[in-house]
Amino acid sequence: MPAREDIPSTLKRSPKKAQETYAKTHDSAVEQYGEGERAHRTAFSAVKHSFEKVGDHWEPKAKKGPSDAKAAGGRDTRAETAGGVDANASKEHLMGIAKRLDVTGRSKMTKAELVDAIQKANDKATREARA
Repeated sequence: MPAREDIPSTLKRSPKKAQETYAKTHDSAVEQYGEGERAHRTAFSAVKHSFEKVGDHWEPKAKKGPSDAKAAGGRDTRAETAGGVDANASKEHLMGIAKRLDVTGRSKMTKAELVDAIQKANDKATREARA
């Protein structure tokens, strides 16, 4: 299991289950692919199937499954990742997350715009938490 200090900071602020999912998947990926970027991406992919990023941490999703087109398409897809935002969630769910993150102009945004705005708000919250 990766040392506690090796777990990404956003996961350190997340539920124990998210940390365990990352650690177990990372260890398995290291055995299969070796240490490095691929093991890290594989571990985060597993986290994204059960959790979504909200601000500077991960929260359990209501329904397990791929969070975006990249996760659904697998490693060889050219689709973009949503950076932990559950882009497959309903617009209402995304509106609630945007409200919690105090995203301005959210009521006039499309679903795709909400995903982008939440991703930016998450990145900002993570930067602030690390500072």
